[in-house]
Amino acid sequence: MEDGRIVLETGRAERSVWLMKCPPVVSRSWQSSSASADSSNPNPVVAKVVLSLDPLRPDGPSSLQFKMEMAQTDSGNTPKSYTLNMFKDFVPMCVFSESNQGKFSLEGKVEHKFDMEPHSENFGDYGKLCRERTNRAMIKTRQVQVIDNDHGVLMRPMPGMVGLVPSGSKDKKKLTPTKGSDAKRTRRDRRELENIIFKLFERQPNWALKQLVQETDQPEQFLKEILNDLCVYNKRGPNQGTHELKPEYKKSTEEVDNV
Repeated sequence: MEDGRIVLETGRAERSVWLMKCPPVVSRSWQSSSASADSSNPNPVVAKVVLSLDPLRPDGPSSLQFKMEMAQTDSGNTPKSYTLNMFKDFVPMCVFSESNQGKFSLEGKVEHKFDMEPHSENFGDYGKLCRERTNRAMIKTRQVQVIDNDHGVLMRPMPGMVGLVPSGSKDKKKLTPTKGSDAKRTRRDRRELENIIFKLFERQPNWALKQLVQETDQPEQFLKEILNDLCVYNKRGPNQGTHELKPEYKKSTEEVDNV
């Protein structure tokens, strides 16, 4: 910062650089290697890029192939080999950096852009890594904290249960269960569900979405998809906010009743 202006170092502005999008597991591995660097090895090797060229088809679209080999990985299931998919058709970009002292530099212009994906020989290990990550994300640590004061006893958080009970009440243990979410509802066969919907509309001509969700015990989004095909939604009038069968389905159901 000089006289209120930001100074940008542009000595490397014309240098060609590569921009690479890498998976988080690769980024973490490189950061770990960087953190373990010492004076004897200040710039540890984290990976190497292998360039393959087909001399018989030097001008072919697939003549150049890039592959990256990781020097080390943090996990046994972390892929060690990656294919680098190169793109030349992208918006022109430059790379900037900021030092610990707050100095800004223009590092160069992006010549090639790459996306990393596990090499075909590592698909099995990568699949195990994804499953492990999914399983860890599904594990939720829950704690119950009891607050006792003059107003009552409040238990939080209690999955599936909520309640504030007076401290002098005999019903402290009675908590109100919350309604099950759509995630716990199992989809029926589409044809079976359509028949159920037709039966419900035989009972009454207009239904609100919440009523149909309760009657069918189906996920709301799945039910909406079917209702869009079978019904019309009343946006105004005496039946505002309800669904009713389309005329062609009304006719078919009436014919079945007459038969």
